[in-house]
Amino acid sequence: MSSESVQAARNTDTKIKLSLPDRAYREIKRRILENEMPSGTIMLESELADLLDMSRTPVREALIRLSNEGMVEVRPRHGMRVLPVSRDDMIEIYDILTALESEAADLVARRGLSEQQLGQLTAAVDEMDQALEKDDLTGWANADERFHLLLVEFCGNKRLTNMVNTFWDQSHRVRLLTLRLRPKPSGSNDDHRAVVAAIARNDPDAARDLHRQHRLKSGTMLVEILEKHGLSNV
Repeated sequence: MSSESVQAARNTDTKIKLSLPDRAYREIKRRILENEMPSGTIMLESELADLLDMSRTPVREALIRLSNEGMVEVRPRHGMRVLPVSRDDMIEIYDILTALESEAADLVARRGLSEQQLGQLTAAVDEMDQALEKDDLTGWANADERFHLLLVEFCGNKRLTNMVNTFWDQSHRVRLLTLRLRPKPSGSNDDHRAVVAAIARNDPDAARDLHRQHRLKSGTMLVEILEKHGLSNV
């Protein structure tokens, strides 16, 4: 996933003047997600403040927020350490994502979508197909993430959406590192189209079950990749 896509997905409006703690939070988080600060990275508050060209107070507030999201460990007098994501972490994360996203698919199918919303989901799958035709795995991953986050956003449950976004962030580094270790994900595209078709015909049972099966397959494959390549912590 590119830096541009992370910023587009999480910096919802670059024209909004952000507070210093928000700026610090978003920039540190971007660097972690893009593996510019890989797991195990240790930095003092003063080093981060110099890096971001701001005082230590907003940096400290940002680190507390990132600590609450499970991305860093705040170390008194030692700044922060970027936390690794283990195989067992990914099993737990995918269990949660499978449950929450499947419920979101159910809710979306029950609520129904506007033509514009349905078009956005379809467009994301189309982009996934186009990316695979060009062997552009980064483009595929961007479109795949957009599909999942749109699906959850459209369910209308803000608490569910916030929880999913947090666990997507925690899993992002692993997905990025394993992207080129997995088989070509053409079957994943077919799964997404089937979910969109179930939503379009307002079939919540099918939407939920299809998405659950898709998520179970994805999680199992990712854990198998981690085990095969000895990636116990990333």
